[in-house]
Amino acid sequence: MSQFNLQLSPDFERTLARLVAARRFRSKSEAVRVAVRETLDRALGSRDRADFGQLRGLAAGGRPAASRRFRSDDDLWR
Repeated sequence: MSQFNLQLSPDFERTLARLVAARRFRSKSEAVRVAVRETLDRALGSRDRADFGQLRGLAAGGRPAASRRFRSDDDLWR
């Protein structure tokens, strides 16, 4: 894996720290790699979509709901 150095403004570093905490990344490096990968996927028109359907109901410890509240995973972010 190649390496590069990045100088961050204090404002950017605070925002990055919020991303690390919100998405529970192990490090800032991991957060930057994922953010760049996701941005490249969107910019290049990647059609791969994550399917989180298997995770429905896990947080409540029960079974997934019989009917979906959202038409797609993308509707969760609107």
